[in-house]
Amino acid sequence: MNRSAVDTAKTPAAIGPFSKAVRIGDFLFVSGQLPADPASGAFPDSIEDQTRVSLGNLAAVLEAGGASLASVAKTTVYLKDMNDFARMNAVYAEHFPDAPPARSTVEVARLPGDAKVEIEAIALASGPLKS
Repeated sequence: MNRSAVDTAKTPAAIGPFSKAVRIGDFLFVSGQLPADPASGAFPDSIEDQTRVSLGNLAAVLEAGGASLASVAKTTVYLKDMNDFARMNAVYAEHFPDAPPARSTVEVARLPGDAKVEIEAIALASGPLKS
């Protein structure tokens, strides 16, 4: 089995014993991406900005794993408050304009750092691993 951990300096360091992503063959499994600014680690205030940062971090990990947002097959969005769904969804739609991936969205009691959103993905990777 060809299994590789994926890391990139373009996103904040993992805050636990897990990989940012794992690539097995042509499949890339990306851990949940929080809305932490890659440089400062700070979270923006609004759900819209948190969604943008989470998706930006997701895109950076995908790229490091040889994939892209366009190759995502499935996402899971974890929301702290389902009342933020419409605003999160509007930003999400900007990042997946054509043939969006399958998705589950779940409300959770709490996310690390009291984030409002966390997004994970499964993608088809066709390019080489990068750092």
